[in-house]
Amino acid sequence: MLQQAGALLPEAEPYSEAWLQGIMDALCDLSSKDALTGLVNRRSFEMALAREVDRVARSGEPALLLVLDIDHFKAVNDTYGHAAGDLVIQAVAGALNQVVRPMDTVARVGGEEFAIVLPKCAAGFGATVAERLRERVAELRIEIASGQTLAVTVSLGGAFAPQWVRSSSLLWMERADRQLYRAKAEGRNRACLENQVDSLVSAEEKGMLFAVTQQESE
Repeated sequence: MLQQAGALLPEAEPYSEAWLQGIMDALCDLSSKDALTGLVNRRSFEMALAREVDRVARSGEPALLLVLDIDHFKAVNDTYGHAAGDLVIQAVAGALNQVVRPMDTVARVGGEEFAIVLPKCAAGFGATVAERLRERVAELRIEIASGQTLAVTVSLGGAFAPQWVRSSSLLWMERADRQLYRAKAEGRNRACLENQVDSLVSAEEKGMLFAVTQQESE
């Protein structure tokens, strides 16, 4: 006991290990998770994507990147308000999480934009996974504060990482984005994937590959 100003005060209890771990976990969540959906945020997703690019280059195993947007999301905000838009985003995030595997990484990378990296996803399964995601979102019926029920759809684009090739996250995202634009141009509420056999090594990737080879020979 400590005596101060004539009063007896209890000695300060040292912080417990569990309490400190809880604080560390909370700070980690704040820095890596999207506050609205609980999904991985863009920064953490970019780090996961970079790790997957490196893994594919070393192992040669296939990996699929999917990017998707909620169709006509601006109309939801304009018609029903941003609170309704938040409910739609949360519902879509939950639907995506229900379909993917524990090993997959689902992220909210923008307002109504999501991305998913699927390690060890063979070309033969890519279209099936993308279609399952699209269907699951289309099945949603989202009740908003006014009592109305909303239905939404998503457009998806996907690309496979080139195997045994030193690529980059940016090039992989660009490939998937091109397929997303195609899905939107073809009418939305659909999935367009780049065939793995068409995932040609770009000039930038060739340059990266040759640079690595030269460094290793020096």
